[in-house]
Amino acid sequence: MSDITFTLEETGSKGRYVAHIAGQDDVGEMTFSRLSPTRIIVDHTGVPESLKGQGVGSALARHIVAEARENGFTIVPLCPFLKAQADRHPEWSDVIEGLKAKA
Repeated sequence: MSDITFTLEETGSKGRYVAHIAGQDDVGEMTFSRLSPTRIIVDHTGVPESLKGQGVGSALARHIVAEARENGFTIVPLCPFLKAQADRHPEWSDVIEGLKAKA
């Protein structure tokens, strides 16, 4: 996987995390709507063809989980990609709503 950096763009109740890979013009994104200071809905993950296979989507998922833990919010995973990633990571149940921790 390439080195990926992230930026947060937020206006009002809408926002997105943007994934940048050095030397690439295209970016990946994970968009969300803020329900409250402690709850967001992730509704979309987008990775252009030029970045596919470089781990951008999964890096975005890991990044938003880390952000949720650090900043004290939970995530409603409406995005099918994030939901699928969360299902593979029961250890994210502390910040992903509706995810059952593995016994």
